[in-house]
Amino acid sequence: MNPDLDHHFEQIIRGVGEDVTREGLLKTPYRAARAMEYLTQGYNQSLDDLVNDALFESDSDEMVIVRDIEFYSLCEHHVLPFIGHAQVGYIPNGKVIGLSKIARIVDMYARRLQIQEKLARDVANAIQAATDAKGVAVQMDARHLCMMMRGVSKQNSEMSCSVMLGTFRESESTRNEFLQLIRRRAT
Repeated sequence: MNPDLDHHFEQIIRGVGEDVTREGLLKTPYRAARAMEYLTQGYNQSLDDLVNDALFESDSDEMVIVRDIEFYSLCEHHVLPFIGHAQVGYIPNGKVIGLSKIARIVDMYARRLQIQEKLARDVANAIQAATDAKGVAVQMDARHLCMMMRGVSKQNSEMSCSVMLGTFRESESTRNEFLQLIRRRAT
């Protein structure tokens, strides 16, 4: 726990004109600081510790996709949330990664201040580094509260971005297969 964060949140609350001694705000600096520590815990995690030997030898060379991994992150420009779903695919090259590790990798990078494009790139590079896959694809859709709550105030806007590495970048048919499969919904 960082007690300086408590002090800074108290100053922010005072700065917007509130009385931090008001009953409803007495513990708010503490709670806000703990929330910020949780929302940025990705800075205190490493890929090696997260993967933790959850790589398994496999002769599979077919595309693996994990869809609809929800994520919550904070935009680095306004420190407001953006919330969305990630689709992650890779083509194994002699080993596969534990299924839950893909979602944990998304979470680790989402729990940092950033832009969505960087988040997608970080996730793709991490999957590539961990698995040495023939290719990695990451596609993300998110709603950004900085665009919904302030500024242009567009409530139904959603941002999409993707990162394609290896075979997904080099082969149009592989890329198209991934994009078709992530659009299919279970009925």
